[in-house]
Formats: sequence, C-alpha cells, structure tokens
Amino acid sequence: AIAASLAREWNAIDVAGLQYWRRDTAELTLLALVALALLVLLVRTSIARRPGRHHVVLPAILKRWPEPRTAWVRHMPVALFMLGLPFAVLAVADPYTSLVAENVTYPGRRIALMIDASDSMQTSFKAATLNTRNEVQPAFFTTVAAAQRFVELRRKAKYRDLMALVEFGSRAYVITPFTSDYDNLLLSMSLIGDPVEFSMFPESGTIIASALEESIEIFKAFEFLEASGNLMVIFTDGEDTTSIVHGRSLDDILKSAVDNKIPLYFVRTNYDKEFGEGIPDEQWRAAVAKTGGRYYVAKNEATLLAAIADIDREAVGAISARQYTSQQSRFTLFAIAAFTLWTGAAGLKVGTPWFGRLP
Repeated sequence: AIAASLAREWNAIDVAGLQYWRRDTAELTLLALVALALLVLLVRTSIARRPGRHHVVLPAILKRWPEPRTAWVRHMPVALFMLGLPFAVLAVADPYTSLVAENVTYPGRRIALMIDASDSMQTSFKAATLNTRNEVQPAFFTTVAAAQRFVELRRKAKYRDLMALVEFGSRAYVITPFTSDYDNLLLSMSLIGDPVEFSMFPESGTIIASALEESIEIFKAFEFLEASGNLMVIFTDGEDTTSIVHGRSLDDILKSAVDNKIPLYFVRTNYDKEFGEGIPDEQWRAAVAKTGGRYYVAKNEATLLAAIADIDREAVGAISARQYTSQQSRFTLFAIAAFTLWTGAAGLKVGTPWFGRLP
C-alpha cells in the first residue's frame, strides 16, 4: 500500500511546476559539494606518489587475461551514489506543489440529514439511552440524539461521508452544507439541540416536503445530484398531510431523487404510535418506496435505534471527488529516493566483497 501510494505521488508530480521553500540552501549545498570535490582532486594531485608505497604492483601475466564482460558492474556503487545526489539536493530545497488537483475515491456516501423542529415535536419520547438529560423529554431532543448517534456510527466505521444538516418546520433551513468534518456536524447538532435554540425556532408548522425540496437543492448546488452515492435521511414525527409546496407536488419534488436514484430513509419518530395511528404513514411510505428507500416506524427507543443501525448498514459504498490541496510538500519523495539509492550503494560496497575487488 505504501509503495502504491508513493507511485501515485510520483505520477502526480510535475517537476517543471515544482516550487522550493529553500532554493538558496540547495544551491549553496550544491556549490559546497562541487567545491569539496575540486578540493579533494587538488589534494590528491599535489601528493607525490612513489612506486611501492602509493601504487599497487601486479604481475604482468594479468595483462593476458581478457576483461570480463560484467566488469562494468563494479562501478554500480558509485553510479547509485551519483544518481542519488540530485535527489538529495532537491530534498534539501524542500520542494512543494502550490496547487494539486486529484481524483480520490474513499468509502462513504453523500448524506442529507433532515431534522424536524416543528411544535409537534414537543410531545414526549421516552428514551433512556439517547436522552442523557432526562429519560422522558420532547421528541425533538430524542431525534437530535438519534442523528448524533448515526454520525458517531459513521465515524467509528472509518467512513468519510459528505453530510449536510437541514432543520425544518414549515420552512427548511440549511444548518451545515456538505462537509466531511464530523466534529463540525456534531457541533451544529448540539447547537440546534439546545433547549433555548429550539424554543426560538421560528417555523412552528410541519411541511416535510419543504425539507425534501431543500435537500435536493443542496445536491444541485454542489453538483452532486447526478453523482452516485447520494441518500437522504429524515427524522420527523410524520404529522403532515401537505402535498403542495411552492406550487410543486410531492411527486414533482421527489422526481429528481427518483430519476437520480437518491433513496430516502424516513424515520417516523412518534412515541407509542403504531403504523397509521393518527399519522399519514401510508402516504409517506408510498413516497419513500418510489425513491428506493425505507420507511421506519420508530415508536420507542428500541425501534429508533434499530432504524439507525439499519440505515448505517445500508449506507455502504464509495464516493469519488475532485480534491484540491494547496502547498503540498514533496520533500518525502525525494528524500526517500536519495536514501534508497545511497543505502543501496553503501550496501553493495560494504556488504558485497565483489565490488571491492580490482578489475
């Protein structure tokens, strides 16, 4: 995996487009190496050499032996050392790319999370595990805790989802646009889950279609609508019969989701109410079925937790994205190349006696 990652980085490098943080240091290092080489040559030429002391005497019979075809291999340590020298100089210059654009694929989904904050969500919902403040509290706080639990599950599973958060009543508001920062998303949930903030939410009605419309608009705004790996998750009590929003029917709003295969996972959080018990469950289940999603009747904490776990299992896959990185360091690649070549040269010279023999 490390080798494959390094290979991808090498292929992504445009040497001509590299910039250097320490260009002056590299130039001085190169001049110092050249000056040192010239100094060594001058010292060697100035030392008088005497036969028998500085020269190696060989029998003349060796002249009759032909030179082996592989004799050039003895220069491999020097060749490797010289080949690693420019990499070392470039590493000293600390190269970087000012802007890198690459296509990356990672596990996760693009998820639009919708939370109902209407007045009807003030009815109690008993949940001893999710409700840390009080075992019995309004359904809104239970749904916020459920959404937080879902995000935590995604983070623990090493996903890198792109999530957006929408809060709605009679109108929908984008709280957090698409982000892969789970901490930022959880912070937004904790803020809207504050009792004071909930009491000040201006839209007291319940129009679920407005939340669906806003979520689809987010996908459009980020140019994700036609991409694969999208889904929507909504937490609501389902107490809404509105089918027309801004002159558009529910089927018309969901048409983009149906056409682009964006499933809707509908979690109906209404405590101790069975399917169809004073709630238009049939209407919403039929709408969800058109998108290829699922409809969950969360009538208590156990069914709510089961719904979250099921959505987490269903939301598998991978998404591709265009990733931009500014000022990405490339020092490591050149340093590894120089180290590898020099280590190979030292290993051949010291560890293999053949490279220390005379030709």
